[in-house]
Amino acid sequence: MGVKSRTRAEKRKELKKNMAFAVLNNLPTSPRKMRLVADLIRGKRVELALHILKTNPKHPAIRLHKLVLSAIANWQTKNEGMRIEENDLFIKEIQVDGGRILKRIQPAPQGRAHRIRKRSNHVTIILDSLNKPEPGMEESVKEVKTEVKAQKEKKAPKAAPKAAAKGTPKTRAPKASVKTKTAPKAKAASAPKKGTNLKSNNKKG
Repeated sequence: MGVKSRTRAEKRKELKKNMAFAVLNNLPTSPRKMRLVADLIRGKRVELALHILKTNPKHPAIRLHKLVLSAIANWQTKNEGMRIEENDLFIKEIQVDGGRILKRIQPAPQGRAHRIRKRSNHVTIILDSLNKPEPGMEESVKEVKTEVKAQKEKKAPKAAPKAAAKGTPKTRAPKASVKTKTAPKAKAASAPKKGTNLKSNNKKG
């Protein structure tokens, strides 16, 4: 075995240790018929998937129902002391692959023979929980909290000058009164202009 294939095999083993899955090999039904049922439960929660498979009249649903139960049992063995209701298990992946094909012959008229292909499939189901904590999540949360506290402590002394800056516009209130005094001057200047227009009109008359 080469180095690359060995490292890949080791990574697969590490992933399978924390992964809850179940495999069913050489199921004597065609993959096409099995995929019709598998598509109904893909991405659904475990409780809903079991209900769908229990009420489905198709024959592959019986085998899939048992396979989902075995996947749940595998998850419980790998996660001892945890409840299914609290973790919200759902079907993360479901794969249906073609298995071995048994070739048989059916006799036909005039001495001929028709080939019969008895197909089979392999089904794999992988479960996962919605409330699963990501690896290293708790440490990252603690680091973020410490950074936020440090930023708040730095911003705390700068709050005093900001309050003083906000108080300065209130002292500029008398400037607004100065602007109001200039308003009547504009009216006084406009009054003689109206008078000049009247005098000019009288002279012409």
